[in-house]
Amino acid sequence: MGDLLVERFLSDGCVKIEGAFPPRVAEDCVRLLWRETGYDADDPATWKDPVHWVAGLAQGPFAAAANSPALHEAFDLLVGEGRWEPRYSLGSFPLRFPHEEEPDDAGWHIEGSCLPDGASAYHTNLRSRDRALLMLFLFTEVSEGDAPTRIRVGSHLGVPRVLEPYGEQGASFMELGPKVAAASAHRPVAYATGGPGDVYLCHPFLVHAAQPHHGTRPRFMAQPPLCPAVPYVLEREDGDYSAVEFAIRRGLAREG
Repeated sequence: MGDLLVERFLSDGCVKIEGAFPPRVAEDCVRLLWRETGYDADDPATWKDPVHWVAGLAQGPFAAAANSPALHEAFDLLVGEGRWEPRYSLGSFPLRFPHEEEPDDAGWHIEGSCLPDGASAYHTNLRSRDRALLMLFLFTEVSEGDAPTRIRVGSHLGVPRVLEPYGEQGASFMELGPKVAAASAHRPVAYATGGPGDVYLCHPFLVHAAQPHHGTRPRFMAQPPLCPAVPYVLEREDGDYSAVEFAIRRGLAREG
């Protein structure tokens, strides 16, 4: 992994870790997620909504998926040793189903990460407070027909200049949406496809979007944050920047 992974992350804003956790673990997660939906996996007539959200689950398979040696190595490379918090649960599961109704959540955006005092909506600031990475865990096979997450490649480099005027408070998910969409409109689009056990590790400023499901198989995934153990710092006397920090500085034209 090493240098190639970091370089790809800096240029594209995300890297795919194939086989980050075993397919058997993914199967166990899928079984538990079906239970949460109340749907019948063998009866599409019971799949009543195009998206069914599941908040957070901490059973053993989810902890196992989040703590594989491959992921821990990648976290160290991208965030820095000792600078991230292990996860023992996964949350924010947008389970998408083939459906005649179109979902209403398919706009380009970056994730909110923190809730400032007095705020009613999640904000994001230039230091990506409370979010070290955005992660996409695939539990089922995801082809281009299975509503994969759309990614604007390299879009993370345009977001720091959008965020900079908002200072430490940052701005809300809703306010930033149109601005980061405009700032990344020229970027090429890729799709977060893969198999059970694959994980995409994304810069917290990567601009991405959902899309309607026009396939035949439900798509089960999670998009949790990796949480920081210490805040990101954009001015370090020792120059020991993580890949995430370095990319933010590059977006601000502080690095070549």
